[in-house]
Amino acid sequence: MSSAEKPVAPRSLAEALRARDDGSLAALLRARPDLITPVPTDLTQLATRAGTRASVVRALERLDRFTLQTAEALAVAADPASYAELLALMAGDERDPVVAAALPRALGTLREQALVWGDDEQLRLVRTARELLAPSPQHPSPTGLGPAVRESTAGMSPGRIQEIVTAAGLPSTHDSVSAIASLTALFTDRRRMAALLADAPRESREVLSRLVWGPPYGQVTADPAAHLRWLLDRGLLLPTAPGTVVLPREVALHLREGRAHRVTEPVPPAVEAVATHRPQLVDATAAGQAYTALTTVEELLKDWDEGGPSVLRAGGLSVRDLKRTAVALDVPEPVAAFWVELAYAAGLIAADGEADERYAATPAYDEWLEEPAPQRWSRLAQAWLAATRTPGLVGGRDGRDRTLSALGPGLDRSAAPEVRHRVLALLAALPEGAAPSAESVLARLSWERPLRGPQRDDDLRARLARWTLAEAEQLGVTGRGALSAHGRALLGAPARKSAASESAAEPAGPGDKLPVHHRPAPALEPLSPAERATAAATAARLLTPLLPEPLDHVLLQADLTAVAPGPLRRPLADMLDVLAEVESKGGATVYRFTPGSVRRALDSGRTASDLHAFLTEHSRTPVPQPLAYLIDDVARRHGHLRVGAASAYVRCDDDALLNEIMADKRAAGLRLRRLAPTVLATPSDAAALLEGLRAMGFAPAAESAEGDVLITRALAHRTPPRTAPEPVPDGPPVPDAHLLAAALRAVRAGDLASTTPRKPTAGPDTAGELPRTSAAETLATMQAAVLTGETLWIGYVNAEGSATQRVIAPIRVEGGFVTAYDHTSDEVRTYPLHRVTGVAELADEQP
Repeated sequence: MSSAEKPVAPRSLAEALRARDDGSLAALLRARPDLITPVPTDLTQLATRAGTRASVVRALERLDRFTLQTAEALAVAADPASYAELLALMAGDERDPVVAAALPRALGTLREQALVWGDDEQLRLVRTARELLAPSPQHPSPTGLGPAVRESTAGMSPGRIQEIVTAAGLPSTHDSVSAIASLTALFTDRRRMAALLADAPRESREVLSRLVWGPPYGQVTADPAAHLRWLLDRGLLLPTAPGTVVLPREVALHLREGRAHRVTEPVPPAVEAVATHRPQLVDATAAGQAYTALTTVEELLKDWDEGGPSVLRAGGLSVRDLKRTAVALDVPEPVAAFWVELAYAAGLIAADGEADERYAATPAYDEWLEEPAPQRWSRLAQAWLAATRTPGLVGGRDGRDRTLSALGPGLDRSAAPEVRHRVLALLAALPEGAAPSAESVLARLSWERPLRGPQRDDDLRARLARWTLAEAEQLGVTGRGALSAHGRALLGAPARKSAASESAAEPAGPGDKLPVHHRPAPALEPLSPAERATAAATAARLLTPLLPEPLDHVLLQADLTAVAPGPLRRPLADMLDVLAEVESKGGATVYRFTPGSVRRALDSGRTASDLHAFLTEHSRTPVPQPLAYLIDDVARRHGHLRVGAASAYVRCDDDALLNEIMADKRAAGLRLRRLAPTVLATPSDAAALLEGLRAMGFAPAAESAEGDVLITRALAHRTPPRTAPEPVPDGPPVPDAHLLAAALRAVRAGDLASTTPRKPTAGPDTAGELPRTSAAETLATMQAAVLTGETLWIGYVNAEGSATQRVIAPIRVEGGFVTAYDHTSDEVRTYPLHRVTGVAELADEQP
């Protein structure tokens, strides 16, 4: 081809894809991963798959607003349309410079995703996309435009068409086609249309102004008013059905000054920072929230340690159990649902699978407790980022009007991880310490993924974004609304400059001429498992100096309380949970010692001397005398009464104490009777008797059948080993580089096999079919190709009976097998000759 010749325009999407290089095809497959699930055999099949309705709808839903507006404009333009026509529809007669500057990027995106193909003189929107976006009475166009004159007059009589042409001041024609063309030329001529409308009655112009931005349809009576008749006579309104008229597309575009959209949005809305804090303050606040998150999850699992609430028959927590959990955690119910779902997503709780199924901690919880606090937090945060379960839906209704419960079915939303990452990426794009407004974040997300059709009534992405901002603050990923340093590291995002240095930086290119918050936020690529591990380790390292060091001491006070001035080391905290009651929490935790809490410690097997030694070792202040007296007094009375099974009995060497019990009115419910001076019996069970006596102020101890004191310790209930719930994917995953390279090799080789010219053969034309030759001809052709080094086209049937065509270069033929370099799979393979259906030589001009 000489340098003066222009390249041949592609005649189909398959030809356009065939002209692309591997980099362009890889970009297409990354943007639309459903196209290689499974890998297509050749580029023709890839083009067919790219034009299917499901794939096109999925691609359209992932376009930003301006790119979608560009596709909508192409849907109402001629097919094919030139770039100049598209620019006129997008920028209007005034040629908005911002729109003109942004249009090449939008068109490039549509081409990259195979939604548009062809050069700038012949732009074609794929047929399925045109059907989805073009206006129709059943599905109005988002542009608000109606059908063109040619479409609106399709069922009109030739005589009526000529009457309209004459009334519009045009010369009559000999046929309807030329008449419609003449009318279209009038409506698209700005000067002549202005002159025609200048003579229109004021009421007629008002009618046009009401229809110009859509919907373009209106109702008329059988005998329309004069101002409507004026419009109908000149074709400015055309009938589509009895009593219904439409404003032709060409007329509307003239009234709109050439614009397809009322408001064109070429620039994403700014993510506005409503407050700017010192980065150190943001990190400290987020670290405090991270510590609270750890203690809340521990408290939740401690509350469920001996077996949590029952599992509903349909799965999940009951409303009553969620309320009880919220009271135990001292948080509102929606927040309690978030912590429960977070622990579930991290694999720390699950159903135990027993007959009376209950929720309980998993063995992974014990492993998690042994990890340092920063590592425990990063594990929770990563589980939150990847989870598709959406706690914000708890309490709502599903499609069958059933209540959605925490830990129950129906809470998975596949878009949740992508929205979380995108919201945090927008925060990461701001200067350090900058906290955006929720409304500006939602506006940006709405621009990046505009809703189409019925989805507008249920903007799940907006709700997910609001929940993400709230949950990130509760979890400690953000502090005071700004992204923390450890939150930024968790995303794998680079550190940003401060607001002052951002504003002082000079523009480096055309895109930097936009205000800083109008620039597109960098899209954070999904992290590989190794990158996620590195990001988690980095986040934990940054969080470590911000978390308080666990303490090994408390401050005992004379009012029977102990103050923990910070987080306690686990053995100390566990012992205090048994020995005392938590009275208040905050920066410092206050524990109160009561007779019941001391008795609980004695029931767990500790002695009074053990408790004295423990307090002396871990208190920075002397053990107050009232506390020492309390321990000794409870210990002296502990076990004086013994309870066993009769159903139950009480025995005591002090018959006066038994007389006191029998005389107490509160013992009436226990139905005690004396069997001996030192023994009382009751039909109640031993556990009820123990609780009743303790409620009366006594300190009984349980004993075994042999008379030994039973030491009661809380037994931690654990589920069998469980894995964390798998996120529900939002379509096929984005292929990695290795899969892309392998898929491209297979598609290219398959396309070579299907498009390479063959030498003509005698007999009927069998184009598109597998070659058919006899076994002797196949063997002879293979042996000859080994000597000459020729490349052959073969048909091959595998062990499953699937027939394929391949292009091979035979290397060796022996023992009923041919060893050859297979261009289709880009490797040397061996084929049984009996599975080769036939062979054909490729044309000489092919390499």
